[in-house]
Amino acid sequence: MYQYDAIDQQIVDERVAQFRDQVGRRLRGEITENEFKPLRLQNGLYMQMHAYMLRVAIPYGLLSSEQVRKLAHIARTYDRGYGHFTTRQNIQYNWPRLVDVPDILAELASVQMHAIQTSGNCVRNTTADHLAGVARDEIEDPRPYCEIIRQWSTFHPEFAFLPRKFKIAVTGSRSDRAAVRVHDIGLRIVEQNGERGFEVLVGGGLGRTPRVTRKIREFLPREHLLSYIEAVLRVYNQHGRRDNKYKARIKILVDALGADGFREQVEAEWALIKDSALRLTDEEFERVRGHFAPPPYRTLPDSDGAVAAMSLGTDRGFGNWLKQNVKPHKVPGYSIVIVSCKPTGGAPGDVTADQLDGLANLAETHSFGKITVTHTQNAVLADVESSRLREVWQRLTELGLANPNIGTVTDMIACPGLDYCNLANARSIPVAQRISTTLDNADYLYDLGDLSLKISGCINACGHHHVGNIGILGIDKSGEEFYQLMLGGSAGEDASLGKIIGRAFPSDEIVEALEQVLALYIERRTSPEESFVAFYRRVGAAPFKERLYASA
Repeated sequence: MYQYDAIDQQIVDERVAQFRDQVGRRLRGEITENEFKPLRLQNGLYMQMHAYMLRVAIPYGLLSSEQVRKLAHIARTYDRGYGHFTTRQNIQYNWPRLVDVPDILAELASVQMHAIQTSGNCVRNTTADHLAGVARDEIEDPRPYCEIIRQWSTFHPEFAFLPRKFKIAVTGSRSDRAAVRVHDIGLRIVEQNGERGFEVLVGGGLGRTPRVTRKIREFLPREHLLSYIEAVLRVYNQHGRRDNKYKARIKILVDALGADGFREQVEAEWALIKDSALRLTDEEFERVRGHFAPPPYRTLPDSDGAVAAMSLGTDRGFGNWLKQNVKPHKVPGYSIVIVSCKPTGGAPGDVTADQLDGLANLAETHSFGKITVTHTQNAVLADVESSRLREVWQRLTELGLANPNIGTVTDMIACPGLDYCNLANARSIPVAQRISTTLDNADYLYDLGDLSLKISGCINACGHHHVGNIGILGIDKSGEEFYQLMLGGSAGEDASLGKIIGRAFPSDEIVEALEQVLALYIERRTSPEESFVAFYRRVGAAPFKERLYASA
């Protein structure tokens, strides 16, 4: 993973000192909250419903065991004993005291971490496929490109105050596990005539006006990565709306100009800078890629057959975990372990300090000291020797992190909702908890197959409800919490936006409504192999409306 040089370290250390002075002035009353707000947002500090919230950057989700231990220490010392994994592969703390935040940032800086650009109208944390570097279907590891984008975008003077926040995702695999189709810029590594480059997608995003990206370039040579992204951002910075924050995202500009019109402006801007110092040289790329060299894998026999045999053994708990939470690795003898942070009845994405310490220990003993946070609020031990999977499962079970539900309906994304967020209209976490408790039946879950459920507490869509196969959106109706059901969304390579199925349900009816949707799917699908989203696209909304509202 990338290691700071002296300049990197100086930058984050100086930022801590600057913010310590700013916090001191705020606490002494020398600056107002309105004056302090842009300063704290530049350091990832939000004001939520009950307290400040600090969002910590985890570039492309990759952490060392030392960093994970530091996150555990911060949770235990400065918060209430836990952190929350987010859909940008970050972690956030919901209860820090303002007076402690400079000390937290100093602790982070000591392990090469920070909270810079995790909020505000700037380029946010660049995300990637959580199986980067180990996936069998990978063309190339996207993380070096994410790191190059991170270094280019951090403190970029031209893009510190964009019309609105800006999100970039990169995938190097044929299967899209990074949701590139719903980002402001999505980059897919592709090959053309033996050369590696990028398919460039723009204008995706969720929130009030959800959009799937439009392709503006079929193939961008690697050397032009930064200059082309800069051209996109220049066009957006010049023409993006600043008069209405609800219409300020790049997707609105792309809608207004059309994909062809937007492309023309980008290409014209790019022509001015493509041969500038932004050109990515082979030497610079190799320098960065050197930080992502494969670990010292042992030469082991292929283990696919052995893992399959273990999954069919008499130990049902271990077998279910192998089937759901263990994925094939590109190196023989190794497996990828997805760590479920979705315990039955728990808050999706929450991890305790003790669990973080346990993950750090597991990473050191079983995965070359590395952990990856996923945008689906789980974690990954990417390099586990297959012969040691039982040991890992046993330890994860002790930690409460071995729920065999990856890819199932209970492996849901949920935003913090009204329990924490002052933008929310309804709670998300209690709904997620009731769903996971109600549907906690392994045979039932596995019969449903891969099925994504995503829950948001407001239209800002931090829970990605638009692209869940099933989405749940919390709304306020005369001071009461109601929930809309959306069906047919997808965040993968077949990206689509879900459609509201009908009137919203009160809080005490939404779980039963979800059960009715799942029952209809099981009853009428053509076979267990027909996925939920394929079923919905085949039959449409009418059968669901009839099932849900016929007696109303």
